[in-house]
Amino acid sequence: MIYNFNLGIGWASSGVEYAQAYRAKAFRNAGLEAKFVFTDMFPRDNIEHMTKNIGFLDSEILWLYTFFSDCKIAPVTYTLGQLQRTFGNQSFTFSRKGSVARYVFSETNDFYTVYMADDTSDRVHRVEMVSGGCLIRKDYYTYCRIYSEYYAPLDKEAHLYQRRFFNEDGTTAYEEITDQDAVMYQFPDKLLCSKEELVGYMVSRLKLTEKDVVIIDRTTGIGQAIIQNAYPARIGIVIHADHFSEGSTNEDYILWNNYYEYAFAQHKHIRFYTAATDAQNQLLRKQFRKYAGIEPHVVTIPVGSLDELKRPGKERKKYSLITASRLANEKHIDWIIEAVVKARGQVPGVSLDIYGKGTEEKNLKDQIDRLQCSSYVRLCGQQKMDEIYQNYEAYIAGSTSEGFGLTLMEAVGSGLPLIGFDVRYGNQNFIDDGKNGYIIPENKEMEEAERIDQLAACIVRLFTEADMEAFHRHSYQKAQPYLAGKVEKKWKETIEQMI
Repeated sequence: MIYNFNLGIGWASSGVEYAQAYRAKAFRNAGLEAKFVFTDMFPRDNIEHMTKNIGFLDSEILWLYTFFSDCKIAPVTYTLGQLQRTFGNQSFTFSRKGSVARYVFSETNDFYTVYMADDTSDRVHRVEMVSGGCLIRKDYYTYCRIYSEYYAPLDKEAHLYQRRFFNEDGTTAYEEITDQDAVMYQFPDKLLCSKEELVGYMVSRLKLTEKDVVIIDRTTGIGQAIIQNAYPARIGIVIHADHFSEGSTNEDYILWNNYYEYAFAQHKHIRFYTAATDAQNQLLRKQFRKYAGIEPHVVTIPVGSLDELKRPGKERKKYSLITASRLANEKHIDWIIEAVVKARGQVPGVSLDIYGKGTEEKNLKDQIDRLQCSSYVRLCGQQKMDEIYQNYEAYIAGSTSEGFGLTLMEAVGSGLPLIGFDVRYGNQNFIDDGKNGYIIPENKEMEEAERIDQLAACIVRLFTEADMEAFHRHSYQKAQPYLAGKVEKKWKETIEQMI
């Protein structure tokens, strides 16, 4: 069995979670049995809805908090009718607006606020119970109640002091006692004094053997507990971002990325590291030799793959640009919008569609309104992208840091030329300057206005000077190594070497 460990997942997931979803599919196709373990708490959403949304199977998911019970990963199916049967003979009034319902109990003046799985169904995800004006409990459901949170008033606020996790039959599996940042976990035969201990206990309960492989995607807060308890399984580390700080590195000292520092320090216990590109692989091994005097086993395996090359069934929309990512500040989508507006002065037909969700969405919408460019710059939300890229003429990226760039891979898989900055590793990996797009020289001192000007100039150059058909052909050639069969073969060979 291959166990893949991560922290969280969300509706606007990072590239790490999408990389894991690609890996899950690769393992399935290669006949490798795998589980994906998530260790964060998800009080606002059912983890199954989020993992299924990006392509995981329910049978592939393990969640730290239900691992110790017999509750399975499942969609929300518990209903309002089932909830009402727990009320006994109490009289109540009921109201609902969208995905939120309210029960008010006339005899006690208590009320329940019910958060539904969606706006139209009667499926219950969470129930918040208020008594005497104070929040006292929250219950969480999938097909049964999986856990409850208990609250007491403290400093005029609801204070969480306990969680109780249940088995399918309603019996208690274990309890979490919490006081601000301090937590303890009470089992029938064991008391654990931190979340790290809980993670370690989970790993020990997996009963790993030398035929098992443990892959860690994020080590923050969990890496030590996993590594200490995983023996005799083989341990691998997937590197998802730039692994060191260039500005804080000199001839005598290297500053590793905080996400990987512990995993690098524990190299004696790590059987393999994976880098997404050959360039990062070579640089990492060179740095290990220089700064640590060792030669780690590093394999290059792309974090994504392409089922097939996508070719348009109709003519691509003329002068159309696409970008797709989390709507986060570090993606610099605001620069791209400014550049498109500027480029319109010379190429009047240029348009931009932006795909994704994230914290910058409102700021980007305000920017589009301010620049009055909504007729040709659109926020398109989170969508399944499989059949979308090939409708466009080119892809543009504003990020100044990209470990691999899943969307870059998907873009070249649809034959799109690319515009981006000369940063490790994604843009350098996917863009051959002048052959399938343009790389903009990058330095930390470059002002924002200059970056926007450079992006705009490349847009104009692409649509007025480039041989677009030749650029499309070259991108398809760049996509060849990322076809699913080739990536699956690399994973299969790597795992088989480990066991």
